[in-house]
Amino acid sequence: MDLDGIAGELDQQLSTVDYEREQAYPGDPGGRQPVHTVYVPADRVRPGLAAAWGAQARAVLAEHAPDVAALAAATGVDGAAELRGRVLAKLTAEPVEDLRVDLEDGFGAPGEAEEDAAARSAGRALREDLAAGTAPPFFGVRPKGLEPALRRRGLRSLALFLTELLDGTGLPGFVITFPKVTSVTQVSAAVWLCARLEREFGLADGELRFELQIETTQAILGPDGRATVAEMVHASEGRCVGLHYGTYDYSAACGVTAALQSMAHPVADHAKMVMLLAAAGTGVRLSDGSTNILPVGGAAEVHAGWRLHARLIRRSLDSAYYQGWDLHPHQLPTRFLATYAFYRDAFPAAAARLRAYRERIAGTVLDEPATAQAMAIALVRGLDCGALEAAEVTAAVGADRAELDALARRRVG
Repeated sequence: MDLDGIAGELDQQLSTVDYEREQAYPGDPGGRQPVHTVYVPADRVRPGLAAAWGAQARAVLAEHAPDVAALAAATGVDGAAELRGRVLAKLTAEPVEDLRVDLEDGFGAPGEAEEDAAARSAGRALREDLAAGTAPPFFGVRPKGLEPALRRRGLRSLALFLTELLDGTGLPGFVITFPKVTSVTQVSAAVWLCARLEREFGLADGELRFELQIETTQAILGPDGRATVAEMVHASEGRCVGLHYGTYDYSAACGVTAALQSMAHPVADHAKMVMLLAAAGTGVRLSDGSTNILPVGGAAEVHAGWRLHARLIRRSLDSAYYQGWDLHPHQLPTRFLATYAFYRDAFPAAAARLRAYRERIAGTVLDEPATAQAMAIALVRGLDCGALEAAEVTAAVGADRAELDALARRRVG
C-alpha cells in the first residue's frame, strides 16, 4: 500500500480547508489582556487620571475597610484578608490597566463645541501621560457609533482625539471601541475607516485596531437565524481584538425591565455565551460589561456595592470572561480583590496538574494538551495582573515564564 501517496492526495484535498482554518482561527495572540476597562467621560479625563483613581480607591479602603477583617466582612471575598496588601500595592503601582475615553453614552451630547473641546483635551491628557510614563498600559477611545444620526459626530470626535494624541507619539496599546454595532457591513466600514485614518495620520498599515461593543440584539442573532457576531469577527480582517458586552443597552433591547437589568440576567448569559463561541480560537478577546450599582455613599452602601461587584466579577471569571468594565474609582478595590482571589484559588491545582503533565507524572487526573494549555494561560493571566509571583509559579510548576508563555500559545487543535 502506498501510504505516502495516499497521504499526499489527502493533503491536497484538504489544503484549502486547512489554510482557511489557520486564517480564521489562529488561536490566542499571546500578550497580556487587561482585567478591566475603565470608562471615563472625555470631559473628565485629565493628566494623571490613573494615579488619581488609585488614590481615591485607597482612600475609600482606608475609610470603609481599614483592616483585613473589615475588608473580608465588607466584600464577602474568601481570602480577602491575605490579599489586602497585594491589592493596595496594585492600587499604587497600576490602578488602571485599560482606560477608555468615553465620547458616547457616558459623555452624552452636550453640544458640538463642547464635544470638540472634550475630544481634544482628552487626547492631550493621554499624550502627556504617555510622555511622562504614567499612562495605563492599555487605552483607547469610544466615539459615537456608526448609526446614521451619529456617525459624522463620532468620526469628527475620533479625528480630533487622534490629532492631539498623535503629536509626536505612537499608539502602543491603543484601541477604538465601536458601540452599538448591528451589522457585518458596519464592521467592514470600520475596517475601511481604520485604513483611511492610518493614511491620513501616517500610521503603519494595520496599526489601528478596534473592539466591537455587543449591545444590540441584531449583533447576536440576524434575521436569517445566524449568529451575526461570528460573521463580524471574521469580517474585521484581523483588526477586531475584542468583543465587549453592553449590559444595559442589550437588556433593554430584549425588553428586560430596568430593575432586573444585570450582567447576571439570563439574556446576558445567552448573549455572552454566543460571543464566547464566536470568539473561540480567533484571538479575539472578551469583556463582560458593567454594573451601575456603585459603591458610594455611607458604609452600608459602599459595602453592598462592593459585595455585588465582587460577586459579579467572580461570576464573569468563572464563565471565562477575564475582563470587565469599571465605572468608578471605588470599584477598583473589588476588581482586583475578586480577580486576585480567583487566580490564587486556581493556582495550587493548576500548578500541580501542569507539573504532572509536563513531567508525565501519573496521578488521579489525566490531562490532555488543551487542558494543559488552559492551565498555563490561567497562570500567565495571574502573573500579568499581579495575583501571582513569578518565583512561586516557577517553583510550583518547574517552568519559567518563557516556558509558560510558549505552552499557553501552542496550537493544540
